[in-house]
Amino acid sequence: MNPRALRAAGPVILIVSALAVLVWALAYGGGAAPLAIGDPGPIARWGLPTAKLFVNLSAAGMAGVLVTALFTLRAGEHEFDLALDAASVSAAIFTVSAAATGFLTFIDAFNPAIDAGPQFGAQLGRFLVETEVGRTWLITTVAGAALTVLTFAVRSWTATLFVAVLALASLVPMGTQGHSGEEAFHHEAMTALILHIIAAAVWLGGLLLMVVVRPLQDRERNANTLARYSSIALAAFVVVAVSGTVRAAIGLQSWDALLSPYGLILIVKIVALVALGALGAWYRARLIGNLRSDAASRVFWTLIAFELALMGAASGAAAALARTPPPSPATLPSELTPAEVLTGAPLPPELTPERWLTSWNIDLLWAVIAGFAVFFYLAGVLRLHRRGDAWPIYRTILWVAGMGLLVWVTGGVVNVYQDYLFSIHMVGHMLLTMAIPLLLVAGAPVTLAARAIRKRDDETRGGREWILWAVHSPVARVLTNPFVAAGLFIGSLWVFYYTDLFRWTLYDHLGHEWMIAHFLITGYLFVLTLIGIDPVPYRLPYAGRLVLLIGIMAMHAFFGIAIMMQSGLMVAEWFGSMGRTWGATPLEDQYAGGGIAWSIGEIPTLILAITVAIQWSRTDARDQKRRDRHADRTGDAELEEYNARLAALAERDARQR
Repeated sequence: MNPRALRAAGPVILIVSALAVLVWALAYGGGAAPLAIGDPGPIARWGLPTAKLFVNLSAAGMAGVLVTALFTLRAGEHEFDLALDAASVSAAIFTVSAAATGFLTFIDAFNPAIDAGPQFGAQLGRFLVETEVGRTWLITTVAGAALTVLTFAVRSWTATLFVAVLALASLVPMGTQGHSGEEAFHHEAMTALILHIIAAAVWLGGLLLMVVVRPLQDRERNANTLARYSSIALAAFVVVAVSGTVRAAIGLQSWDALLSPYGLILIVKIVALVALGALGAWYRARLIGNLRSDAASRVFWTLIAFELALMGAASGAAAALARTPPPSPATLPSELTPAEVLTGAPLPPELTPERWLTSWNIDLLWAVIAGFAVFFYLAGVLRLHRRGDAWPIYRTILWVAGMGLLVWVTGGVVNVYQDYLFSIHMVGHMLLTMAIPLLLVAGAPVTLAARAIRKRDDETRGGREWILWAVHSPVARVLTNPFVAAGLFIGSLWVFYYTDLFRWTLYDHLGHEWMIAHFLITGYLFVLTLIGIDPVPYRLPYAGRLVLLIGIMAMHAFFGIAIMMQSGLMVAEWFGSMGRTWGATPLEDQYAGGGIAWSIGEIPTLILAITVAIQWSRTDARDQKRRDRHADRTGDAELEEYNARLAALAERDARQR
């Protein structure tokens, strides 16, 4: 197919395919079937999933286009401006679709009498402000409206980056809706759905961008753009596959459920995604490198049209699945235990020594992050070795160990028991903020990336360019200042536990994820300023580092003692209401948590102090060797000149006497 013809026909192929599969799946799975009681009517039953479909497709045209443009195109050129214009149009469609989805959700849930009177308006207003699902679509609509303006107004690298981050963030609220909040493992289902939505948007949006900019590029440049997009698409496909598998497993709960209408619609989506993955692998291995020939180019763009049809089919099936009830929906028992009321999960069994190794509840977000971090790190090390450059093996071991410890903290016994035992929560906190950063900083990821990632010579920005931009940005200069990093490290400790931030992270899963990211980042910045070899604008002299570290150790110990001395329970309505009959009492467990912060939490700090002292000693030794080599090269000229000067001064003093 001709690229210009595909640019006009591509969105049509995508939408028609999506709508066709959506209609079939709703009819087959019963997602639009009339309700026996309180039926909202066919407009709401069919319009709601259709509006959600357009939300998903326009989200791809908004967020996916922006992300792909940042890594494949050059700011200031027509292709980049066209990408932003396409994102702006998509954001406008996203805004209207989100508003329609919110309105139809209100109609579907409450089946009100629609009129122009104040009562209907008041009902709609309360729905948008007072209910969680209403607030979700209100926030999404407002975010879409803001993005419509921003994507039209910005044109620079930095501004587009921040708009892209906002676009990705605007997709998060949608992931909190659906069946995920109504079933067992709803936290896991919500995380999987958020990752699935974001990765699918980046994947589809990038493909649309390739179709849009193709007529503006010559074949050489187009081949480079497609090769870069294929790397993004591969990463997105992995996330889509992993998150989709987890989400499907939670929804189905058994292999027999695959034979249900829900399961068969899911199979259609899986087949489409697997076919897309196979096509992507073929492109990367066979076609992209040969796009300079006419025959390969025609085959490639014809397959792109087929890929858009598959993307539409997968999107239509996904929208229908959101309206199709799973075959065996989780049902809540008539009487919930206190732990189930608070956490949504039953109270785990008593914590025994063997359960420190056998208890698991994987957090998909951090498992995916750790998996990609290890893969790209090892790929960088392999690239260095292939070109004959050395990379210390101990740095690789420490990086992998740090990521392994991160997976264990976020998905092992700490994640299983931290909602029920304050002491286990404190173990996780100490590891996140002190032990894991110590391992990761020693891995020197920025230095490895600067050496291993290929530098681009066409004024676009790839991974290396964006990493170095972030390292040398004004924000990084402030955050990596030793005193700022130390203030964030110790200050956030007190602010978090002595404000409602701690309570928020217990009740809200998104708050829990924020907590992990916050403590991991603040710990990493603090350790980086002390012992890291990755570039930062300023580091204290070694004596200053030790003094700063000693001060932080003292304040950290005082924090642990302050918790131990508390007579009341922190977040008493949570830790004091679990109905736990095993282990220490909540107040005794809190005392133990303070002891962990005071004693065990100081072990990584002591390792930091020893490391700083060793680095100081080695630096002095290197300086002395450098001075010795200089003396050998110059024949001790500086020393002889110094001695001659002393002799002259002595002779002058003798004459004056």
